Parts: sequence; C-alpha cells; structure tokens
Amino acid sequence: MTLHIKTQVERWPIAGTFVISREARTEVVVVIAEVSDGAFKGRGECRPYPRYDETPESVVAAIESVQLESPDRQALRARLPAGAARNALDCALWDLEAKRAGVPAWTLAGLSAPQPLLTAYTLSLGDPAFMAEAARGGDWPLLKLKLGGDGDPARIAAVRRARPDARLVVDANEAWDAANFADNMRACADAGVELVEQPLPADADDRLVDAARPVPVYADESIHVTAELAGLRSKYDGVNVKLDKAGGLTEALDVAREARHLGFGLMAGSMVSTSLAAAPAHLLAQSADFVDLDGPLLLQRDRQPDLRYRGVMVEPPDPALWG
Repeated sequence: MTLHIKTQVERWPIAGTFVISREARTEVVVVIAEVSDGAFKGRGECRPYPRYDETPESVVAAIESVQLESPDRQALRARLPAGAARNALDCALWDLEAKRAGVPAWTLAGLSAPQPLLTAYTLSLGDPAFMAEAARGGDWPLLKLKLGGDGDPARIAAVRRARPDARLVVDANEAWDAANFADNMRACADAGVELVEQPLPADADDRLVDAARPVPVYADESIHVTAELAGLRSKYDGVNVKLDKAGGLTEALDVAREARHLGFGLMAGSMVSTSLAAAPAHLLAQSADFVDLDGPLLLQRDRQPDLRYRGVMVEPPDPALWG
C-alpha cells in the first residue's frame, strides 16, 4: 500500500530580528511533511535554507515527488538527496513508525532513554553594545555568539565583560577571511571561547589545514553527510550535525557515530524553527558535547504541544509532539 504524503508551508514570527552574517530574518518559513498509512500519521518539519538553494516551493515539490510503499527510511535515502526535503520526510517516517509500533522513536533507534539537555542560547549579530546587552538579558550559562568578520574582537570582548560567568561559543557563518582570521581567533582564545564554528567559507576551508587553531574549530556549512567526514580531519576539530543538512535523523545518527569514530568533537544543532523540528534533533543531541537547540525559544510563539524548556534544560519530546 502506498503511503499518503501531504505538505504544508507555515510561517512563524521571530521574537525581534534574528541576524547572522549573511541574512536578517523576522520570521521563519518551514515545511511540514505528513505521512499516513490510513491508520497512523507521522510528521516532520524542515527549514528550507537559501544557503543551499532551497525554497519552500522547491522543498514541497521534492517531497511531493516521492512515492513510498512503506516507512522505509533507507529507500528514502536512495530517492532524495540530503537536504531539507528529505529531512521532513525522514522524520515523519520515524514518527509514523513509532506510532505504528507503539514504542518511542529512541527505542526504534536503539538508543537509551533521552535525558534533559543543556542548550546554548544564541545572540544575534549586532554591535558590541547590543550584543553585551543581550547577553545580560538572561541567565543562560552557555551563550552562542553570531559573528560577522571585521569587528568581531570587540563583540567577543563586550560579551565576555557583560557575562564573565558564562561559557561562550561563537559562530561566524563563513564570515571570516585570511585577513582577520588570526586576530579573531586570538580574541576568542583571550575570552575563553570554547569553540569557533565555521569561520571560513566552506569552499575556502583548506586554509585551516596549516592555520593556528588556539580554539577548537567546528565545521557547519562544510559538513552534511557521513561521506564528507574523512576529508575534514586535517581542517576541523569537531562538526555541527544538523538534520536539515544531513537529510534526516537517519543520516544524522550515522554522521554522529562516524564523527566519534574519527575523533571529532560533536555539536548537535538545528535551524531556527519550531519544536517539531527540534524534537528529533534532541535524540541526536544525546551524544553531543555541545547542544544548540534553542530555535523554538527565538520565536514569538511555538506550536502546541511543544518542547518543554525548564530553565536552561530542554526536556525530551512528548510523543504527542513527535516520536
């Protein structure tokens, strides 16, 4: 019997404006895939990302082009490339399979029962005073700073002065270059930053092979699927695994396992999106050194039921949400 697949495009307003080196957003557009066998339904959410030439329309078309006779996630991997469309379908299939079997998704994945996790909280890119004020606005013990290239040492120092108690990680989103790399890395080391995420453009990261890295450097835009990991060993100390890049939880779990085998540090992240996208990433994040699942917290409102954030901890998803 062929599974029935439906899609829906949703818009969710952001609380304020979310700014990174390449864009500023006041809302996020997500695509929902719903897969039904007539008795049970599974849902998955993805965030189409222009950085990878994805639009809501292209993602919907890719999802609706697929025909599945069963919740076969391996068959899905053969029919769609890694990316947002496959992620939505893959996560919907996990959800459907869990509901059909009457067991949680973590059991199907062969994982231990998920535990609450400490998530980073992201500060949008801005001038030093703006970012310092944002850092003082909450008691998050782990802050992730979005950076922009020139002027980043002042931003890092301002946040460190504002929050001398906080752990810091930074994400340049490919905005650094050969001219400012050394100064920016030195500023990170001086401030006690624990990792630098994707400092150079993915197509220029060969420069990292011989560059001094006083702070561990993690790949983001440079890593999508398992097959890419071996080529990153001389460039990066760790990787940020995201379901929208990997094309679903199935591939993301494989990336995480192989990354550990190769000696990489591991971050589990997600795009700014609702709890439906962050829920499967919570399973991936169980084995991560750093967790960045604050996307739902950056929205004006979230879908219901939602992930529960208790202080600085994000709780495992309720099956009514996903899995």
